[in-house]
Amino acid sequence: MARVIEVTDPQDPRLADFRDLTRADRRPDRPGGKGLVIAEGVVVVRRLLASAYPPRALLGTARRIAELDAELADVDVPAYVTTAEVMATVVGFHLNRGVLAVADRAPAPPLDALVAGARRLAVLEGVGDHENLGALFRNAAAFGVDGVLLGPGCADPLYRRSVRVSMGHVLAVPSARLDPWPGGLKWLRDQGFRLFALTPVGELDLAGALAGAPKAAVLLGSEGPGLTAEAIAAADAAVRIPMAAGVDSLNVATAGAVAFYALSTVRVP
Repeated sequence: MARVIEVTDPQDPRLADFRDLTRADRRPDRPGGKGLVIAEGVVVVRRLLASAYPPRALLGTARRIAELDAELADVDVPAYVTTAEVMATVVGFHLNRGVLAVADRAPAPPLDALVAGARRLAVLEGVGDHENLGALFRNAAAFGVDGVLLGPGCADPLYRRSVRVSMGHVLAVPSARLDPWPGGLKWLRDQGFRLFALTPVGELDLAGALAGAPKAAVLLGSEGPGLTAEAIAAADAAVRIPMAAGVDSLNVATAGAVAFYALSTVRVP
């Protein structure tokens, strides 16, 4: 059972994992980052506590910690209770959600094991915006995508903003780095996947192209430039989402949601 501990001093050394979260060196993918997973809000903290990521501690107001009583009964970690003002001083900003949890990283699944158990995959290239990345993971969870493969230029999906925007689903949807690039795409095809590059200049309609593919992977690129020519060339087909005249593209997370929904409706032979 969690140990509930009242804290009144924002300089308390036990709160080191929560301190100055807005600083660049708090990012796990930057030099000096601790590599911790940080969850914000009751819903996301619940998902963290139910995940494979080993929790280290919680920090929150009494009300928010009390909302997690059932989940905290099964973990042996400190839950530091304090005021919203002390929390703001510790983390460096006012936290509307009232509770944080930190955890160590869980080992990433081996790429070959993730792919072997999958039928529907998202493959990302150059998605460097943490909020877009988090939204893509949330959409992947919503539509039953089996995993997300990260190509070059993708941000760390376990950074705090990604975890928050994903509503914690990034902690449940398995992901792995796909390397080398674009050679890894040929390897993916060799595993039985048909690769569909999503691009506004695609010649085929997305839904029609997916029909009958027993294993399918949708490739999505960054905001603005989209997928590189090399990635599109490595795919089996370049596909598009039909849109009204005058609209040339969608936000990558929105496009991902449409693509993942289309994947979920395909009847597998």
